[in-house]
Amino acid sequence: MSTDKQRLVVAGIGVDVVFEDIKNLHISVYPPDGRVRVAAPHRLDADAVRLAIIQRLSWIKTQRAELRAADRQSERRMLSGESHYVWGARLRLDASRAGRSRVTISGQTMWLTTPAEYTEEQKRAVLDRWYRRQLKEAVPALLEKWQPIIGVEAGKVVVRRMKTKWGTCQTRSRAIWLNPELAKKNPRCLEYIVVHELTHLIERTHNDHFTELMDLHMPDWRSRRDELNQAPLAAEEWG
Repeated sequence: MSTDKQRLVVAGIGVDVVFEDIKNLHISVYPPDGRVRVAAPHRLDADAVRLAIIQRLSWIKTQRAELRAADRQSERRMLSGESHYVWGARLRLDASRAGRSRVTISGQTMWLTTPAEYTEEQKRAVLDRWYRRQLKEAVPALLEKWQPIIGVEAGKVVVRRMKTKWGTCQTRSRAIWLNPELAKKNPRCLEYIVVHELTHLIERTHNDHFTELMDLHMPDWRSRRDELNQAPLAAEEWG
């Protein structure tokens, strides 16, 4: 599949344009800050793409405004009283207990227990490892459900922090990478990303065929995508 990339600026908005072997033009706006990407068929030139962007400018600006207005947590300091999210639920952190490192949930409270001498960064690392375990434990059931439906199998699943993506896949190794931040979102969002990446093992790009497959297997994928993009963002800068 041949591709060609260009960068356009329309009404002060930078747009990444990728020309691909597809039938129709697709415009996407990505979190967290509203990066705009256009996938366009080779038959269109830059002027035609620019016109299409202008025609959708109102929609693009609305999407960018919604993403930038999304709740963003203040920086977490691993102190009692902070709010942290687990599978879409907002919990209150209690870090008052000293002892062997562990994280437990009781009602609306997340208990973060660490040795008394642990620093903020060490406490953050304990919580990060816990989130990663939560994600790893949730994925096998989703693969068991969706791999037979979609007709593909992932070679392996890697949980890795990524600054600009919820998930990605390596088509050669058939490996799927998932962002541990997904363990903070509604489980529907993780399921959407798993289906999204499994579908990419069949179709590499976001072309018409990819959209048709997503519509076939998960008709409500757009609402799940929007729910994920509107969920509270972590304090860290995602690039």
